Amino acid sequence: MSAMFRSFRTFNYRTWFFGAVISNIGGWMQATAQDWVVLTELTDNDATAMGVTMALQFGPPLVLVSITGWVADRFDRRKVLLLTQSTLMMLAVAVAVLLLTGIMTLPLMFCFAAAFGVTNAFDAPARQAFVSDMVSLEDTSNAVALNSASFNMARLIGPAVGGLLIVAIGTGWVFVANAVTFLAMIIALLTIRTRELMPRVKNRNAGGLAEGFRYVWGRPDLVVVFIMVFLIGAFGMNFPIFASTMALEFGRKADGYGLLSSVLAIGSLAGALLAARRDRARVRVLIFAAGGFGVASIVSSVMPTYWSYAAVLIFVGFSTVSMLTTANGYVQTTTDAALRGRVLALYMAVIMGSTPIGAPIAGWIVDAFSPRAAIMVGGVAGIVAFGIGMGWMLSSGRLRRRDNTRFQLTLDETRPLSVIRAMNPASFDDRVTATTPIRLKNK
Repeated sequence: MSAMFRSFRTFNYRTWFFGAVISNIGGWMQATAQDWVVLTELTDNDATAMGVTMALQFGPPLVLVSITGWVADRFDRRKVLLLTQSTLMMLAVAVAVLLLTGIMTLPLMFCFAAAFGVTNAFDAPARQAFVSDMVSLEDTSNAVALNSASFNMARLIGPAVGGLLIVAIGTGWVFVANAVTFLAMIIALLTIRTRELMPRVKNRNAGGLAEGFRYVWGRPDLVVVFIMVFLIGAFGMNFPIFASTMALEFGRKADGYGLLSSVLAIGSLAGALLAARRDRARVRVLIFAAGGFGVASIVSSVMPTYWSYAAVLIFVGFSTVSMLTTANGYVQTTTDAALRGRVLALYMAVIMGSTPIGAPIAGWIVDAFSPRAAIMVGGVAGIVAFGIGMGWMLSSGRLRRRDNTRFQLTLDETRPLSVIRAMNPASFDDRVTATTPIRLKNK
C-alpha cells in the first residue's frame, strides 16, 4: 500500500476514516447553513452577530479545557465519542425543527451555538487522541494527516452542497441532513474492534490539567507552536466571516458563498495529502506554511473579482492545512502518551478558543471598514507568526551548517530512536518511530 495511505492497513482506522468523511460532509453543510441563517435570515447582513455566534461556538473549548483533557485521558474515548456524536445529532434536529417552524430567533441561535460548542469541547480532544489509539506510533503522523484529508475532503463537498440545498429547499432541511450523517460516525464507532486498539498508557501521577500545562511550558518548541497557531487561529482563520461577506461584496448569494468554501477546501485537501506523504511532522514546515498563509491572505484581500479571489483561496487553504496538520501531528507524536489527552485539550483550546477572541474583532472590522481590511489583518497575523517561528528557530541553535558542506544549512529536528521489542531478540526491528515522545519529570 502506498506510503501516503499506510494507516489504511488498520481495519479500525479504515472504518473510522470513511465514517468521518460522511459525518464531516454533513458538518460542513450545517456550518454553511448556520452562517447564512445568522447573516441573512436572523439579521440584516450583520457580520458582528456572526462573529458572536462563532465565539459562542468555539469559546467552550477554552473555558472547559481543565475538564475536557482529563476526560479524554481518564475515560474510554470511544464511549466518550459515542455520547458526544449522539448529542450533536440531537442538537441538529432541534435547530432544524425551530427553523422549519419559524420559531428560531437570534438569541436562540446563540444558545444553540454555545451548546454545540460545549459538546465539541469534549468531542475534539477525545477524537484527536483516539486517532493515536487506532494506529502504531510510527503511523500516527500519517493517520493525523489522513484525518485532516478526510476533514478537507468533506470541506470540499459540504459547503457547495449546503449552499445549493439552502437555495433549493431551505436552511432547516440542511440541519436535518446533517443529523442523518451523524449516523455514519456512530455506526463506525460501534463497528470498531476494541481488542485491536493500542494499549492505553496510564498516568501514574494524580495531576490534572496543571500537569499537562507544566509539560507544555517545559517544551519551548511546543510553546512556539501554540503561539503561532493562536495568532493565525484568532485573526486569520475566520473564513466563514471572510467568505460570506466577500460573496455579498461580489453580489453572490448562498451558493456563491458555498462555492468559495469548497474552493478553499481544494487547497486544504492538497495540503493534507502532501502532509500524509511526510514520514513525520517537522517544525520548519509549520513555520514556512505560516508565512505562506500570511502572503496568500494579503494577496487575496486585494483581488478585484470573485473568481480571482476564489483562485487565491486555493493557496490560502493549502498553507492553512499544511500548518495545522503539521502542528497537530507534531504535538501528538512528540508528547508523552500518558499526557496526550491533556496536551491535545490545551492545543484544541488554543486553536478553537482563539476564535472567540478573533471572530468578534474580525466581524467588527468588516462592519466598520470592509471584509478586505479584516482579511489583511489575518494575513499580517500570519507574517507575525512566521517571524516568531523563525526567531525561535535561529535562537534555539537548531539551525546550523551541514557537517559535510560549506554553505548549506540544516535544522535539527526531534531525534527518532530505533524501536527494539523487549524480551524477544528475534523480533528486533531497526525501523525508527515517527518521532521521540518526550517525558519531563515533575519538579
